[in-house]
Amino acid sequence: MIAPDLETGVRHLRAMIDEAKVVVPFTGAGISTECGIPDFRSPGGLWTKMRPIEFSEFLASQEMRDESWRRRFVMEKQFGGAKPGRGHRALASLYKAGKVPAIVTQNIDNLHQASGFKPVDVVELHGNTTYAACVDCAKRYELSWVRQSLDQRGGRSPECTVCDGFIKTATVSFGQSMPEAAMRRAQELTESCDLFLVVGSSLVVWPAAGFPLAAKRNGARLVIINRDETELDEFADLVLRDDIGTALEPFIAQ
Repeated sequence: MIAPDLETGVRHLRAMIDEAKVVVPFTGAGISTECGIPDFRSPGGLWTKMRPIEFSEFLASQEMRDESWRRRFVMEKQFGGAKPGRGHRALASLYKAGKVPAIVTQNIDNLHQASGFKPVDVVELHGNTTYAACVDCAKRYELSWVRQSLDQRGGRSPECTVCDGFIKTATVSFGQSMPEAAMRRAQELTESCDLFLVVGSSLVVWPAAGFPLAAKRNGARLVIINRDETELDEFADLVLRDDIGTALEPFIAQ
């Protein structure tokens, strides 16, 4: 059902959350746009302005590694200064109330953790851009260390101090394998819920976009809250095509 208006949609959503025993939210870029984090794939999004760097290019080219880090620090003001929005706070309220055991996200901005989710309960399918890691041994590096190293090396990206591997943001690049543990946890959560709540995802990136359908096939009710139409709207029990912060604001615990 597509909600005819926001008030009706929120009323139906509240009833569905109240009836549910386990709610699993699945979030995409749309939940973070009001926080100043740019969308990647929508018209006018980041990938319409610059071509993403493939993982194979990052591995093969020093120039691409340097460019990858240049882009990351150009965006530091947006990512580093962002605070959780109304959608993040609403989902954190449901988490603290015991309705949500964990959250599955396509986002890399760390805002769910900042809103009150324990890091262990944030399943990051596409990684996290607020720190870095060696692509070989997975040693973690803070961005402040990377920036200092870049400055000292004239913009040349650093190598791992343990194994000399390449260091990149702890995100999943195009062409890079999905994190097995996160995908497994997301599947387990999908199969455990009776309400699957999609928030701000265009549902075009696979295999992550398969989770809503898996939840539906497993008997869960499916809700999609997104500004634009998605290809899975026809399968949803409720669709709210409204501003995400406005739609979820009533669920923020006072």
